[in-house]
Amino acid sequence: MTDSENRQEMLEAEDVLPILSKISILAGLSSGQLDELIELLEKVSYSAGQKIFEQGAEPSHIYIIKSGKVKLIVSKDGMDLELVVFDEGQCLGEASIIGVQSHTATAIATEDTELIVLPRKALLNVYNTDLELFALLIMNISREVCRRLHSSNETLLQYVLKK
Repeated sequence: MTDSENRQEMLEAEDVLPILSKISILAGLSSGQLDELIELLEKVSYSAGQKIFEQGAEPSHIYIIKSGKVKLIVSKDGMDLELVVFDEGQCLGEASIIGVQSHTATAIATEDTELIVLPRKALLNVYNTDLELFALLIMNISREVCRRLHSSNETLLQYVLKK
């Protein structure tokens, strides 16, 4: 099944607001800004075991998990390493979008999963239509990336100290 075959047409605000209110990259948005953003979102479904994106691929979306789970796997020298599993209410892909770099891992649905996605093209269009909303989103994404970097540093430090 291709990505476009997974897409569903419209999102209803009442269907996605409970999830969106939990997403750190959407913190501080006014109800009007949230309504504006909901118009840009799409819903995508993946079956268990289906790839959402691959390591090395160009980023195309920010993914918010509405239901299900997604694991990130890094492949290096023929070995796969599972990095993290994302649950309902978490998002992924945002670092690749703002970093303008290819995905550093492969994302795979570990069970039937429904995602809410913000296309990269739509995010870039917000820059032209609502600079304040764009700035809030980029600031929130940057904060989330910094939190993840801090967590990775702590994990690495614990690993080094155990040796």
